[in-house]
Amino acid sequence: MASYIPYGRQSVTEADIAAVVDVLKSDFLTQGPVVPAFEEAVAAETGARHAVAANSATSALHLACMALGVGPGDCVWTSPLTFVASSNAALYCGADVGFVDVDERSYNMCPAKLQEKLDRAAASGQLPKVIIPVHLTGQSCDMAAIHAAAVKYGVKIIEDASHAIGGRFDSQPVGNCRFSDITVFSFHPVKIVTTGEGGMALTNDDELAQLMRLDRSHGITRDTHAIQAENPGAWHYEQHRLGYNYRMTDINAALGLSQLDRLDDFVKRRQHIADAYDTAFADLPIRTPWQHPNADSAWHLYVIRVEGQRAVFDALRDAGIGVNLHYIPVYLQPYYRGLGFEPGHCANAELYYSEAISLPMFPTMTDEQQQRVIAEVAKAVSEAAPR
Repeated sequence: MASYIPYGRQSVTEADIAAVVDVLKSDFLTQGPVVPAFEEAVAAETGARHAVAANSATSALHLACMALGVGPGDCVWTSPLTFVASSNAALYCGADVGFVDVDERSYNMCPAKLQEKLDRAAASGQLPKVIIPVHLTGQSCDMAAIHAAAVKYGVKIIEDASHAIGGRFDSQPVGNCRFSDITVFSFHPVKIVTTGEGGMALTNDDELAQLMRLDRSHGITRDTHAIQAENPGAWHYEQHRLGYNYRMTDINAALGLSQLDRLDDFVKRRQHIADAYDTAFADLPIRTPWQHPNADSAWHLYVIRVEGQRAVFDALRDAGIGVNLHYIPVYLQPYYRGLGFEPGHCANAELYYSEAISLPMFPTMTDEQQQRVIAEVAKAVSEAAPR
């Protein structure tokens, strides 16, 4: 049988390995100089004023919610088509969650449905404190429209851009926080840039950045300007908030910093793969990804929609093609069903879920591997077609 082709795979070079080894040979494995250097590089790449590294994007989302004051009695809305971390972060803060259905073309949070839901919530006095639009597959949401809907009611915005570093909206980098209070990136191995595990929160707000830095390290500060004790010793530190150990290590940051040098190359290669898929599937009964005219995707994922999804999915897996499905609508998970959510809550998301398949998409994917994927998809779709 031909070798297995995964849906995603990290690209690690000798330069990446050398960068990590340099840290391992240094005096600092964690809380050293490389994390700030990585933060500065990502901030420069995106144009954001502050970047706060964390040990995962989930941690960064939690930090973002805490910095915005999310707590019991509040509600946070997000997309149903996301990994569970997008909504779990609100639950960690003791808040309730809600979901806004997706646009049927982009699969991102629908601005029109958001506006309708906000208007209803305002009329009943139940506005969310924060909304978390998710840039599914690497394509930015229509952040201008989402921001316009939210700012009318004073609702804060966290962009979950876990899929989207290297993407652009309105000709500007995702992560610049032009239309949000905080943006979060993920550096999981299958994402655009990896640190092994890791995440980052970006913001243009000095106070939010300070709170996230404090909360990622137990709520402890050594900042002489913030210390409350009089005439403290050089050893002195103070806990000012109930924080967490969400710090990124210098080992992880070194890998990310090295990888960031290839961000443009990664995105260009992913775009090339997406273009080849588009061309190959143009005359087949396959719905290929629609792209917003004002967004340039980072192409973390390439999702097709087909009839007979289960048969096509199983046939591809049997052929050694590591397809996946991103995502099961969050509220259909047993835990969320226990919170009172039922099927039918977001019709567009559920229709998407019944048809979607994520195809292999990673920068080291060869043309030969892609041609094999294309051939197997064409075969599987043909065999699954109604007769």
